[in-house]
Amino acid sequence: MATGIFLTFPQDYYGKTLKTRSDLKSNACLAPAQPIPAFVLKALKKIHPEVTSKYYGCGLVVPECLEGCKLLDLGSGSGRDCYMLSQLVGEKGHVTGIDMTEDQLEVARKYVDHHTQEFGYEKPNVDFVQGYIEALKEAGLQENSFDIIISNCVVNLSPDKRKVLSDAYRVLKDGGELYFSDVYSSRKLSDEIKNHKVLWGECLGGALWWGDLVRLAQEVGFSPPRLVTANVITVDNMELEAILGDYQFVSATYRLFKVPKISNKASLVIYNGNITGFGESLEFDAQYTFKVDEVVEVDGEVASILSHSRFAEEFTFQPPGVPAGCGVKKPKVCANTRTIAPNVS
Repeated sequence: MATGIFLTFPQDYYGKTLKTRSDLKSNACLAPAQPIPAFVLKALKKIHPEVTSKYYGCGLVVPECLEGCKLLDLGSGSGRDCYMLSQLVGEKGHVTGIDMTEDQLEVARKYVDHHTQEFGYEKPNVDFVQGYIEALKEAGLQENSFDIIISNCVVNLSPDKRKVLSDAYRVLKDGGELYFSDVYSSRKLSDEIKNHKVLWGECLGGALWWGDLVRLAQEVGFSPPRLVTANVITVDNMELEAILGDYQFVSATYRLFKVPKISNKASLVIYNGNITGFGESLEFDAQYTFKVDEVVEVDGEVASILSHSRFAEEFTFQPPGVPAGCGVKKPKVCANTRTIAPNVS
């Protein structure tokens, strides 16, 4: 399949072929997420039904510590995540959605004023631009301008995933984060699967092998990807399953940071409990959960992330040389301590 078709086919599939979520031919874009926090459910209930019905995603992308942040949603579609997150960043924050599909953008823009009134804001804190997630500069998005970038089951639709990651890195501020959910395969996909239009539109044909994500992310400058959650995808379509054979897929959420190169020195940290919605504990990723006032030993990678990102004010860092007493919690560490792989093999 030529690159041009890769770029135009998703526009037709998500703009014309799919009218609502019920038109999807597999459950890849409906993969179950983790339990939704009450404050997120409250925000989702305020979103217009048409926006929700025309939303297609494979997870829930709600990073923590959002108040006042400037946020970008790659492949924002009908705008559901943008409108949900616009409530969490608050009136002083801002959310920009970028999408290539005019039909989806039309739905998203239609309800800007509606949601501004619904949220009680004096002026909108959301805007939508048309463009490709591989071409953020061409869409007018400036370098070093966003605190956080999210994406929900969209990166797999791009024919140039390295360019997606490098452009995301460019527009993030120092200390910024790419927090995204997507579909990953148990191994590199065959050309037959990659060139199957329906599998591509259903988020399976463009799925990365998770090992390629690790490689590409670090090549463009990000910290090693940190796995947050992963859920196995059951396609539930006999025709598509026959083509896929023994390939397995997961919907996984990763977080990547634009922070200085990590040190190998472990650190002791204490979570202060001041992040909205996470007053008792913060489940940072699949390896680390921080409870309020509990001393936790973290590896050099996580120490660098916490101390050079928006989380710096949310933790107390023990001075170097302080001995780790018996009360220090040490997380369970997998064989690969720098990046935790989803279980798809």
